[in-house]
Amino acid sequence: MAAQIEPNGVRRQRKHGARSTRRVLFSALLALAAVLGCTASRPPAPTTPGSAPPRTDESWANGAVFYEVFVRSFQDSNGDGKGDLPGLLSRLDYLNDGKPETDQDLGVDALWLMPVFASPSYHGYDTTDYERVNPDYGTNEDLRRLCDEAHRRGMRVIVDLVLNHTSREHPWFIESASGPSSPKRDWYVWSPTELHWPQPWNAAGSTWHKKNGAWYYGLFWAGMPDLNFRTPAVRAEAKRLAALWLSRGVDGFRLDAIRHLVEDGPDAGQSDTPETHAYLKEFAAHVRSVRPDAVLVGEAWTETPAIAAYYGDLPLNFDFPLASKILEGVQVGESKSIAAKLREIAETYPPGATDVPFLTNHDMRRVATVLKGDPGKLRSAAAILLSLPGTPFLYYGEEIGLLNGTADGDEAKRTPMPWNGSAGGGFTPGTPWYRFAPGQDATHVAAQTGDPRSLLSHYRRWIRARHASPALSRGTLRLLQAEGPVLAFVRTHASERVLVAHNLGEEPRTLVLELEGTRAEPLLAADGVSATREGSAVRLSLPPFSSAAFKL
Repeated sequence: MAAQIEPNGVRRQRKHGARSTRRVLFSALLALAAVLGCTASRPPAPTTPGSAPPRTDESWANGAVFYEVFVRSFQDSNGDGKGDLPGLLSRLDYLNDGKPETDQDLGVDALWLMPVFASPSYHGYDTTDYERVNPDYGTNEDLRRLCDEAHRRGMRVIVDLVLNHTSREHPWFIESASGPSSPKRDWYVWSPTELHWPQPWNAAGSTWHKKNGAWYYGLFWAGMPDLNFRTPAVRAEAKRLAALWLSRGVDGFRLDAIRHLVEDGPDAGQSDTPETHAYLKEFAAHVRSVRPDAVLVGEAWTETPAIAAYYGDLPLNFDFPLASKILEGVQVGESKSIAAKLREIAETYPPGATDVPFLTNHDMRRVATVLKGDPGKLRSAAAILLSLPGTPFLYYGEEIGLLNGTADGDEAKRTPMPWNGSAGGGFTPGTPWYRFAPGQDATHVAAQTGDPRSLLSHYRRWIRARHASPALSRGTLRLLQAEGPVLAFVRTHASERVLVAHNLGEEPRTLVLELEGTRAEPLLAADGVSATREGSAVRLSLPPFSSAAFKL
């Protein structure tokens, strides 16, 4: 069961809930193999301090901390300048070493791998083979080995599954485009004439593209033709692929561009259609039947009410509006907009929904770039993220203050991870596939490891505090104060209560909060923070850009 943020602090809960005989039989066998054969690859009991035993359904993700990895930019193992799966495996101990007695790992609970399947592009969001790992990254066995080693450390692994579209180089599309009589013609969306539907976000953007005398629909661009999810064989194939990778050891999927799976016309008909919601329910039910503990995370980049509708389909959905409000609030030193968004989430999301807060991802400017590298603001953003309910996601490099690259393209948001200040940054002995972000000689993991004042140490401490406290990881949230730069709330789980306070401003603040109880025991507090009991109240002193958590 997953706790919902509450505007009044009252907890609400609910339980989580082929055309040919050959294809149906094959899918059934895969599902059976996944259930019976992948038990050994599932993670053992979590190794982080204070963690609960493993849960046998998707609820394990509520409170877990995820880490998004662009494999191409994380660690190169063979000197070709491109990150790969063996390289990522070699860095697992940085992410979680599986030893609760140590404190030099980041301590994350799960990894999200951006696309790892075969693709002609550097980013991988245009798939050419859903059953094979991109040769730049390694082999299928390398991915299985990575999952096994992550599980041994108590981490889970989800991978990007891009279902909305494929590459135009995918064999399915090549066959579909060969002519109207192709057996795979209806695997994609075709029209004898151009329909002139603009992209929902760009009135000048075309979505219909000419090929062999006909027009096919590709929402994002001509190189990514949309699959036709009105075709039963396509629906079945997506479910078969999910079962296949679950049987190979992955623990779930991040589902790209879920708003656009089924289109029924221009403008509003290209997003959030009833058919899209219906298929996501069908897909999620299939995944649960194969692996009840597998998790699905949806990318619905839209406003809060529309995201709320996807909680009837998927257990987790990224909270894009909250990400914007956190960074806006931290940027100007004002908490009111953050609190207003938290209230809207509480009032709009269905009972039991698990929010997915984050700061930025691979499609957005990096946190350190948005906040102009300000150390105090970077600490505040991290502390807010890691003190909220739900399932927070970090983007690789965020924990060391990695900046955007100097170019304007998406590659600049996905630069190589700097592990040290050498020419190759500890990322590669060769030439990196893309140049490092500015400041690589000083902003790197080695420089921050062991420094208690570093941003990396700050992330480690907050993740450990989250693991040590059921209230901080899985509790409800009741807002206490959101005035000026101060944001204060109480997190509650069973009998445990934790007071959390953030000062987003550059001046010290003192606040007095009416809170029943007899103690204010530090769980985590920045230097200079103090809390004293004054009868039924707690007096808090918060230095500039400071955060604290106290057990009540």
